[in-house]
Parts: sequence; C-alpha cells; structure tokens
Amino acid sequence: MNFASKAILAATLLTATACNTTEKEEEAPFIGKQEVELPNGRMTPEALWAMGRMGGAQVSPDGKKIVYNVSYYSVEQNKSHRVLYLMNADGTGQQMLTTSSKSEGDAVWIKGGTKIAYLSADENGTSQIFEMNPDGTGRKQLSFNEADVEGFKFSPDEKQILFVASIPFHHSIEPKEKDLPKASGMVINDLMYKHWDEYVTSIPHPYVASFENDRMGEGKDLLQDEPFESPMKPFGGVEQLAWSPDGKTIAYTCRKKVGKAYAFSTDSDIYLYDVASGKTENLCKDYTDDKNMGYDINPSFSPDGKYIAWQSMERDGYESDRNRLCVMDLTNHTKQYVTEWFDSGVDGFIWNNDSQSIYFAGVWHGESHIYNTDLKGEHKQLTEGQFDDSVVQLTGNQMLMTRHSMMAPDDLFMLDLAKLDVKQLTEENKHIMDQLHVGKVEPRWTTTTDGQQMLSWVIYPADFDPNKKYPALLFCEGGPQSPVSQFWSYRWNFQIMASNDYIIIAPNRRGLPGFGQIWNEEVSGDYGGQCMKDYLTSIDDLCKEPYVDKDRLGCVGASFGGFSVYWLAGNHEKRFKAFIAHDGIYNLEQQYVETEEMWFAQFDMKGAPWEKDNAAAQKTFAISPHHYVDKWDTPILCIQGEKDFRIMTNQGESAFNAAVIRGIPAQLLQFPDENHWVLKPQNGVLWQRTFFRWLDKWLKK
Repeated sequence: MNFASKAILAATLLTATACNTTEKEEEAPFIGKQEVELPNGRMTPEALWAMGRMGGAQVSPDGKKIVYNVSYYSVEQNKSHRVLYLMNADGTGQQMLTTSSKSEGDAVWIKGGTKIAYLSADENGTSQIFEMNPDGTGRKQLSFNEADVEGFKFSPDEKQILFVASIPFHHSIEPKEKDLPKASGMVINDLMYKHWDEYVTSIPHPYVASFENDRMGEGKDLLQDEPFESPMKPFGGVEQLAWSPDGKTIAYTCRKKVGKAYAFSTDSDIYLYDVASGKTENLCKDYTDDKNMGYDINPSFSPDGKYIAWQSMERDGYESDRNRLCVMDLTNHTKQYVTEWFDSGVDGFIWNNDSQSIYFAGVWHGESHIYNTDLKGEHKQLTEGQFDDSVVQLTGNQMLMTRHSMMAPDDLFMLDLAKLDVKQLTEENKHIMDQLHVGKVEPRWTTTTDGQQMLSWVIYPADFDPNKKYPALLFCEGGPQSPVSQFWSYRWNFQIMASNDYIIIAPNRRGLPGFGQIWNEEVSGDYGGQCMKDYLTSIDDLCKEPYVDKDRLGCVGASFGGFSVYWLAGNHEKRFKAFIAHDGIYNLEQQYVETEEMWFAQFDMKGAPWEKDNAAAQKTFAISPHHYVDKWDTPILCIQGEKDFRIMTNQGESAFNAAVIRGIPAQLLQFPDENHWVLKPQNGVLWQRTFFRWLDKWLKK
C-alpha cells in the first residue's frame, strides 16, 4: 500500500535488517564494502546485495566537510551493517570513520563542527547517542537512556536534546498475566493491535532532556500520560519533530487517536510544545477555519522563526491525497498553501536561508525533481533529466541532494543554485557499475482506451539487438498510488531483469501521481476498471515492435501490483504466458476485514462488503480476483511474507491453492520471517533466483 512519506520509507528500508541477529554485535565480523564480479557484464542477485546503499548526510557548519551513511549487506552473515563516511564538500578525500562491528548512523555535526554526534549501541546493546572527532577518534557516549534512543535532534544552542524512545502501550492488547510469563496468547480488545509487521505493545514518544557536561539528562515526555504515537508508526522518524530557532518551542506530528478511531483515520496534526511550560497547541485545528482532516506531517521552522511549514493532506482516510506544502505565519496563525500550482505531491522540503522561499522535491511525468517556491507560490524548476532527485541540505549557495535512476543507484550530488549545475560527489558502487552492461531506459507515450496520453518506461535488455526477438514483462506498480518514476529497487530491479534478456514496460497507469490529481484518483473504487485497461494498452502497444515476441509475455507485480497480476490472470485473454504476484490481494472481501490500516480499505473500496445498498462498494467487491479463478489458464508464482500484516499471508496461499486445485501450474514462495518486503540478504537472493527460474521456464525457448 501507499504511504505518506517516500523519504521515510527509503530510510526504513536501509536500516531494517541492521539488527536481524541474536549474537552480540561486538562478536560479529565487520561488514564493509563488498566486492563482486559480474560475469559477462550481467547483473546478478549477489551483485545487487553487494551494493552499498546511501543513507543520511549532513554538511559541516563551515561547509567544508560532509558526513554520510552507507549500509552494507553480507549474504553469508544474512545481515546488514551501517557505517559512517567523511569527505570534503567537493567529493574528495572520502574516508570510512567507523570500522567496528556495531552499526552507526544518524550523524550530525555539533559543537561548531568540531564533533560528530551519532547513534550506536552501547556495551549493553542499547542504542545511544555518541560523539567523536571528525577523524573518527575520541569516541564518547553522551546518553544513558534506559530504552533505545531511536532518533535525536540537538536544540540550536545544543543545551537540550530532543529524542525518541518507546514506551509500553496496551490499549488494544492487554498486558501479560504476571504469573503466566511464558504464555504466548494475547487478549485483544480493539483494532490497531498489529501494524505493518508487529503486534503493538509499545509506541514511540518524543522526549526533551538537558545536555550539559557532555551528558544527556533525564528525558521529559512531551506526551506524558497520552496514549498516542509521535513519531507515527510504521515509518515516522525525527523528521516528524522540529526545534524552533530560539530553542523554546518544539513542533511534533501526532495522530491523537487509538484503537478503531486510529485504524480508520489519517487525521494527524502539527502540535507546538512550549518547552518551559509544557503547554501544547494544535496548529491544524486551534487557529484556523481550514480544519485539515488528513495527514499533516514533518514540521519545519523557517530560519528566522517567523513561519512553520509542513506537508498537508486535505481529506481524512485518503492516504494518497496530494501532499501540499502548508506555511503558517506564527505571528497571526494564518495559513497558505504555496504549492497549489503543482498538481502533484510534495515529497520532501527545506527552507531557504532567507526564510522567503522553500525548496522541495516532487514527481511529475515519471521523474522527481527539485523546485523552488516563494511564499506567494511563484516558482521554478531547478533540476531536470531522467532522474529522481531529493533535497538534503543547503550549504551556502549550493544544495546537497541525492539522485538515482532506473540505470543507477543513489549517490550524493551538489546542486549549484545560481548556475543550476549538478556535480556528482560520490560513486559508492562504481566498482560494480563499471562492470555492468546497463540496459537503456526510454519513455514511451501511448493513447489509452479513453483517449488519454499515458507514459510508460521501457527498459531494454543489456546489449540489446533490435534484430532479435525478446520476451517482455509487464511491470505492475504497487501503492496503488506510488509513482513509476526513476526509482532504483534492490528487489524489483529493472537492470537485473534486463540482464536476463527481458524487455520491461512499466506504465504510469491510471492511479499514479505525477500526472495531475484527477489521473491519480481514478483508481480508487475502480480497481478492475481503467487502470487495468491501461495495463493491457501498454503491453499491446509494446508488442507492435518487431523485437518483442508477443508469444512470450509475462506479467509481474507486488502489493497492488500483485492484485493486478491476480486480476489479469482471469482477464488477460491469453496475452500472457507467466504471472508472478508478490504480496498481492487475491480476495478483496477478506482484505477489507483483515488489513490493519482500515482507512485504506475504507477509502479505496468505498465501504464494507456487507453494505449491500452501497453501490460503489459492491462494484469494488464484485471484481475481486478470486471471482475470476474459473478463467485462470496460465502458470503463476505466488510470493508471500508471513509477517506481512498489510496483506496477510492467506491471500497468497489462497491464490496458490486455487491454482493448484484448478490444475494450473503454480508455485508458492513463502517467507516466514519477512513482511511486505524482503529484507534479509539470503531471502533476497532466493527471491531473485526463484523469480527468474519461473520466468525462464515459461518464457524462454
């Protein structure tokens, strides 16, 4: 399913497997840069998992140095490890700062740039704040919190620390019986007893603590005695918290609901907390007639402290609503939306140094670029090209940014804001990319069945020969409203598909952002409608090319893409010779009552299955893929994670069982220890091997 912040999602993926071991970190071998050879210049699963994955970065106060994170993965150890690097601001002089077996990250500059603060495990294995010199020496522990410090921000004067730690939470799941400590049963009384991949028995809270004599004091809970999350699960981090420039106020993101009310609502708000008095104000509800009912997240004060900005959605329950950039004048609490001219969502933003304009990243026509808008909405686009760009930090008249594409993974770049020149600073995976024969990526515009223009990305095989015929894959995007922009994935990776001699077409079908809000919303309540026609239009159009073998077509996808595969399996009119569905919805009626974030099912399905007089809901459930199993006639591979609480494991199992019962060639790849994604290295390699064995079996002569 889709989520409110792409940047949060990416950061979570980078660190999610950092602790998937029970052995003590100090006893584990160090995991650093991985070496790998690419036979014949073709991407392999092992090469994908050997790549370093870029994380957070921050420029020193004098603008001369950059500290940044890289995550490395060991297939042999089946785990990941985060390290810190330092380099000059021009990209030279790169050096690894951390070489212990403990993962270290979330680095920031403190004490005027003379120290770097970061998170690492202490001798007890608890995540705490440490500091070190910029050359990696002089390491010292700064926090001694009883619970893990999950994220932190120093106040502007560095006399206080805002940090995140989890507290016990038993609204929906009752505490264990004290005299039955080994009992595994749970007594559940309300919804939201599970989220993403865990049963909810704890929630994060923000704390503020003094910092003096190089030691963090005892934290004060900003939500003392309040049973609410901040940051919000499952992906929220310190980006949902902010210090005011004078250090007197903290802004935080919170959805003040629990149980059933939480499960059906996306109505989070931005709150101001007065550090001295503890008084809290709701900026979204207390001071304006514009009562936003959707997600309001990620507050950020202007450098002069006069304004606060955040990302804002209008409608409650619609998690894929357009993320507008809201700016509030703190002197009179008036609000304005400064990106109304941009008919797509704001994915991340930073204030300009003059407090009069904001830089942000957003998707348009299958690419994510950086824009600048002033407080009146006057704007310009700063980057261009077949890339996805993200804002990181301003430094003088330059901006540190990340960039990736379907042809290359993330690296750090510097954008000259005057000349609009972009300079690459890192080449983290040069030793692998230099060996790779990269498949080219081209845009392809197609006229849909209702006369609209649709953009698809076509990825050609490595060493493509237009005189040959190739099998082709239709890629079905998830979300359902996640963009098919220039993404680089470590599972759904188009270059490894191209290296296996497949042509891939990835349509920006109905229901994807970057083509206007009307286009984006046309999937909700119409899962089996125009979006499916768009898929078939795109593959039919590609088949007009002489180098596409229309008798060897496959269809693959995950999440809503998996739903699409299951639906097309009963409605493809013999176009495809193989299907692969990962964590897809097979039975919409079952999905409505078993998913955890009910707001998604309620909005997109337009109601419950038992609402017989609700025509919109009944239309949705009538086109559930399980109603078309009698028409299935094509081999299908179903993949499912048992820890996926978004789309439960019985969905994949049911689809597999139905295929076998009907006599359809089928296979089930089941992961007992994975959620909606595949995060463990050995599972990731197995996923790729199984994926291509299945396709090769049915699509290659």
